[in-house]
Amino acid sequence: MKILLTNDDGVGAPGLAALYDALTDAHGDLGGPAGEPVWPCAPLTVQSATSHGVTFHEPLMVTEVRVNERMGGVAVDGRPADCVKLALSSLWPEAFGPGEAPDLVISGINAGANVGINVIYSGTVAAALEAAFLGVPSIAVSLHLGAEPPDWRAAAARARRAIDACLATGAVTGHACLNINVPVTPEPGPMPPIAVCPMNTHGHVDAYERRISPQGEVYYWVASKGFEFRDSEAGADVDLLLRRCITVTPLWHDLTDTAALPRWRERLGG
Repeated sequence: MKILLTNDDGVGAPGLAALYDALTDAHGDLGGPAGEPVWPCAPLTVQSATSHGVTFHEPLMVTEVRVNERMGGVAVDGRPADCVKLALSSLWPEAFGPGEAPDLVISGINAGANVGINVIYSGTVAAALEAAFLGVPSIAVSLHLGAEPPDWRAAAARARRAIDACLATGAVTGHACLNINVPVTPEPGPMPPIAVCPMNTHGHVDAYERRISPQGEVYYWVASKGFEFRDSEAGADVDLLLRRCITVTPLWHDLTDTAALPRWRERLGG
């Protein structure tokens, strides 16, 4: 299986390197012979919370990088969705041959959970959704951070096992996109259970601190935390992640409220 690996934390992020190691250590288990490419193509700089933005009015500078002794790749001076669009349309065929494409796009491991409303803000998820929209199945992977520094190697091992379980179903095909969140790691005990669940639909508890600049101008600084929600539905991703489950949420790139179409057609016609 040929994999395009990306993220939103930047090409030098520890989560990207850890996931690369976890994928390549036993790559044959993903359904193809060992030696098939896991190819990183990630933003040059941190692009957290850039959502699905893309670049139109500036060039996308591309640099080949050597992150460590095991992992090389390509850094794109753009956003996560840029990386996927550029890689699928140009960079991958240039590297592996005309007409070639990855079998799967994996985005992560993100430093911080992407559950609830964060799914919409996330550059990690946006990269995965862009791939799915373009017809390459994808998986976004994020890690819930705790008070202690994360064990990226352990988190990647858990992510790898969850990815394997999802791929074994045979359902990660076509336009499929899965959002996986790994609970706080390190955490004692066996592999956390995998729970398939919907996205929590309650907003953040937003807070802003009012400040005055040295020039007397008023500005506001975000004072809330990214994991404080107004409510958490039982059985949704926020609830289950806090209960130390690995959450798996199928996502879809079509934002149409299909159930509302008949009502609007009745009111407006057409």
